[in-house]
Amino acid sequence: MYSPENLLRALDIRLMFLDIDGVFTDGRLIFSETHESLKQFNVLDGQGIKWLQMIGITPVVISGRSGLHVQKRLKDLGVEHVHMGVDKKIVIAENVLKHFNVAWHEVASMGDDWPDLQVIIKSRFSSAPINAHKEVLTRVNYISPKRGGDGALRDVCDLLLTAKGKYNAFLDAALGID
Repeated sequence: MYSPENLLRALDIRLMFLDIDGVFTDGRLIFSETHESLKQFNVLDGQGIKWLQMIGITPVVISGRSGLHVQKRLKDLGVEHVHMGVDKKIVIAENVLKHFNVAWHEVASMGDDWPDLQVIIKSRFSSAPINAHKEVLTRVNYISPKRGGDGALRDVCDLLLTAKGKYNAFLDAALGID
């Protein structure tokens, strides 16, 4: 299912940089009558994020946009490292790496558009949803067959769980198998 090359690239990952729009969501912006932007999140993606944290991979969100509903969703998932309204994602990423004492060869990333490119090309394992911009798709290690907001993030989480040898343990636990 996942190529041996990608599983090897994902083996030593300790931290994952994530975009919101186009990764956690389908990238569409819906505005309420009060001009608040609304987004839909996929529960499959959320479960994947929880499992990554359980195996020691720290999710770090760096987004160009901000919103209370996004912060609430990330808090519900236990994502503690959230950077919203960011223009230069690479600057934040470099600071995060120093904070965690993590090197780029221990980093995964998932993004969908040009603002994500600098982080993507430095990451050991990079990924994108199938509906990402073509310039992103040509530069990532793995393209999920799923669209952003439609399980693409969970697909990448499953790849990381597989690389770490934890996928079957989580599946067995879900099936009630000891």
